[in-house]
Amino acid sequence: MTGTSPGMPLGARDLAIELSRAAGALLRAKLHERRVIAHKGVIDLVTDADRAAESLIAERLRVAFPDHQLLGEEGARSDAVASQASPYRWVIDPLDGTTNYTHGYPHFAVSIGLEREGDPILGAVYDPMLDELFVAQTGCGATLNGVRLAVSSATTLIDSLLATGFPYDLERRRESNALWEAFNERAQGVRRAGSAALGLCYVAAGRLDGYWERPLRPWDMAAGAIIITEAGGQISRLDGEPFTIDAGEIVATNRHLHAPMLEIIRERT
Repeated sequence: MTGTSPGMPLGARDLAIELSRAAGALLRAKLHERRVIAHKGVIDLVTDADRAAESLIAERLRVAFPDHQLLGEEGARSDAVASQASPYRWVIDPLDGTTNYTHGYPHFAVSIGLEREGDPILGAVYDPMLDELFVAQTGCGATLNGVRLAVSSATTLIDSLLATGFPYDLERRRESNALWEAFNERAQGVRRAGSAALGLCYVAAGRLDGYWERPLRPWDMAAGAIIITEAGGQISRLDGEPFTIDAGEIVATNRHLHAPMLEIIRERT
């Protein structure tokens, strides 16, 4: 599992693991400190901790892979013009679950993904409060703290535990509310914990049987998408079309529930 997949830059996996842990330690240390909070929207927040974690990750990636593209939620971008020709792009969410974090709610994560020509090839998601590190790379499976992951075996919605997220744009929540109600009537339970990256990893770990959300940004899904597929799961857009990192949405399941979930989504959207 420590080897290099075809097309995987040498050292990329180890660095993603190291940086996710380092940024997670920074977030954990700052959790109960006085926060500097800014608004990117009415309820879309960013803190000094987000920016510090992203700076830590971005600076190390620029040194290690100066020719790679870089996309961070809080504005980190590639320094070199030459990087625009690179097939590799690092996609970073330094703090997925910022609203939770600002309230001291201990459910958040660092998410670091690497894509090659638009395809996710490496993902690391670290929950610093539970010390849980989810990692996957193309063709090598997915792990949680080094133990192999596999999606659940649930075959019916009534036996499933699902999860989702809601838009920061309050005017777009009507669709989310309709889908929540539809799935809540058909599943064993529906959860909304506030971190898309961890929600996707929980599907990979078999803790959840399915996850859906829109809108999302590339950094919300870059790492989680490959972690799910390498754990044996299935991902797509909400209309069933193939998933892409820039699609802005995702349905992620254990495969058995993919068609039933898409059918309900089509009925309510």
